[in-house]
Amino acid sequence: MRVASNAYTNSMLNQFNLLAGQSANLQSQVSTGLRVQSPSDDPAAMANTLSLAAQKAANTQYTQNITTLQDRGNLIYNVLQSLQTKTSRAGEIATSAATATASQSDLNGYAQEINAMIEDTVKLANSKDATGSQYMFGGTASGSAPFTVARDANNNITGVTYNGNSTVNQTEIGDGSTASVDVPGVNNGTTGARGLLTDSQSGADFLNHLISLRNNLQSGNKTAITSTDSGNLLKDENNVAYQVASNGVVQNRLTAAATYITNNSQSLDKSISNQSSADLVQTMVELNKAQNGYQAALQSSSKIMQLSILNYIS
Repeated sequence: MRVASNAYTNSMLNQFNLLAGQSANLQSQVSTGLRVQSPSDDPAAMANTLSLAAQKAANTQYTQNITTLQDRGNLIYNVLQSLQTKTSRAGEIATSAATATASQSDLNGYAQEINAMIEDTVKLANSKDATGSQYMFGGTASGSAPFTVARDANNNITGVTYNGNSTVNQTEIGDGSTASVDVPGVNNGTTGARGLLTDSQSGADFLNHLISLRNNLQSGNKTAITSTDSGNLLKDENNVAYQVASNGVVQNRLTAAATYITNNSQSLDKSISNQSSADLVQTMVELNKAQNGYQAALQSSSKIMQLSILNYIS
């Protein structure tokens, strides 16, 4: 049976295209180091690679979240340290003022110090985050100052109003894992995070306790200082100590989570490489075979075409 010349030509061209495609694909694998670059290369491997890449992207977001929390936690820790110094000093003043040797002049000097402490505490409680746009101790109501004050004719603070809430934001730090470094300024409820200055669970109410101490110092009421103020200030000191310890626990947890994610991301990189990377030695061998096959096909077809032309002439 005679085969049409155009049928042979089409078959030859298809073979050339196949060999050229194989060669180009192998060259791409050598240059990129990737065995799988499209779903058609290896559908199963591509699906696994995409799944692993999605996990890696999630890890990147978790890392960013952890870094943000760590930075915010450090800012909160600085505030807590300042408050811890103030609660300790307020307790010392209450103890010293209650002694029999303390004169009214001494009490007035202590009252001035407490007055300055009240002002500083309000400023600390109205601290903003690193962006300078959000208040840290208003709970989720972070757009405006959580604490506003009332003053007397002498510009002394006589009362404080809390404008925030007791809810804190939770942030994802891993698959199914969240954390929060936030502390609400006030929590008058029986559940949730302890309040920074006022907390019904611990009996803390630092600003109001400071105001009471100042007033009793000014009036020389040593009995009230001993029977009421000293005990209340101890509750405030214990509450701030709790906040410092809690901050440390969360920071340690964040450090551990960051370490886990780093290790997990490195493992994912290896898995992605195993799924998609080319074995360069084997790929070079296959590329050499493909190129030799292509050259052999060219030479063979050239000879056949020459014979066909000679036959036609003869």
